[in-house]
Amino acid sequence: MKSVTVDVVLPCLNEAEALPWVLARIPAGWRAVVVDNGSDDGSAEIARGLGATVVHESRRGFGAACHAGLMAAEADVVCFCDCDASLDPGLLTGFVRSVENREADLVLGRRRPQGRGAWPLHARAGNLALSRMLRRRTGLRLHDLGPMRAARREALLGLELTDRRSGYPLQMVVRAADGGWKVREVDVPYLPRAGKSKVTGTWRGTYQAVRDMSRVLAEPVGSAAVTGGRR
Repeated sequence: MKSVTVDVVLPCLNEAEALPWVLARIPAGWRAVVVDNGSDDGSAEIARGLGATVVHESRRGFGAACHAGLMAAEADVVCFCDCDASLDPGLLTGFVRSVENREADLVLGRRRPQGRGAWPLHARAGNLALSRMLRRRTGLRLHDLGPMRAARREALLGLELTDRRSGYPLQMVVRAADGGWKVREVDVPYLPRAGKSKVTGTWRGTYQAVRDMSRVLAEPVGSAAVTGGRR
């Protein structure tokens, strides 16, 4: 891990409860970039007090927060991880190693639920349907559209991502596939999150996420000037 620098983007909306656990698991020498998306529970102050770089994004939306983090990143490799304690950012060391060694251009975490309540049935069903559509659209044998991932910063910027809602992580994969990237999927434990989900915690939230992602899947091939993942 010494030959590349790493920034971890953590989109954050009212995650005061989870932040200490999450930030304590960021590997030594990496920078945590917490993107506050309008929290009113003191999340930004807690993150800053724990040594994270805090970026403020006023536009609500998962994609808006993720992209603000990407734009603020300066490292060779950028990782993304949820900030709700459902995923352990310490596991990203293996992701970064694969990118660093050119074994993959984009590494994705396939969530494996640990315990009851880790992944609600409606959210899992929506993810399954979208994964099948993604396989048909790209040919990639993927099973999850999870938020834990890693890739080189310059290559990510070259994807010219435009979605600022729930479709952002899917658009990243679609455009990477269109650009001929080598995409790898790795199993990761998925824990019950701290606090209430803002996206897929309800049927309505899941429906909105599926609708956002379906719109991304309808993009024509080559809709962006994609820069290749390999450098």
